[in-house]
Amino acid sequence: MTQELLDEIVRQRIRSLRVARGWTLDTLAGRCYLSASTLSRIETGHRRIALDQLLPIAQALGTTLDQLVEPEGDDDVVIRPEPETSAGSTVWVLSRERDRRGVTIAKMRITPDRAVNETQVHPGYEWFTVLSGTIRLRLGERTILVHEGQAAEFSTMTPHSIEAHEGPVELLTIFDRDGERAHLPGHQHRR
Repeated sequence: MTQELLDEIVRQRIRSLRVARGWTLDTLAGRCYLSASTLSRIETGHRRIALDQLLPIAQALGTTLDQLVEPEGDDDVVIRPEPETSAGSTVWVLSRERDRRGVTIAKMRITPDRAVNETQVHPGYEWFTVLSGTIRLRLGERTILVHEGQAAEFSTMTPHSIEAHEGPVELLTIFDRDGERAHLPGHQHRR
């Protein structure tokens, strides 16, 4: 990315953040101790942006210098999951590390030969939808079949296990932090 293109992106971000807050140039100028005319020339590209001006502008807009000057690219949009396989299951983590929502989104493929030794209990909630096949969800003493196209959400304080019923199954699941630690032990380093 060229310096000119990066400067244009920074100018657009400054103006967009200012407008989103409903601020005039005078309002932002008063908050970052620059003149309104200087800010206008920065936003329109008639003045180069100096580093010593960017920091107070970023602070006044409630963002960081890093976020203001971060180059654009596809890495912030496209996730390229790598499958992790263990006996009877494959997991593709579809969300980013340190997800801002505090959840982990994953696609799982489970086969009937997956060993489920015991039910698990941990704080929080879990949600999944079945993409193909049928899940046998054990919740305490209950066994519930969740078919393709159906979803389930439950408190994970109830002893639970998720198994494939009569064939392979694929599901999309959302774990909170406690669920991630319980069900995806290889991802504990993501914090």
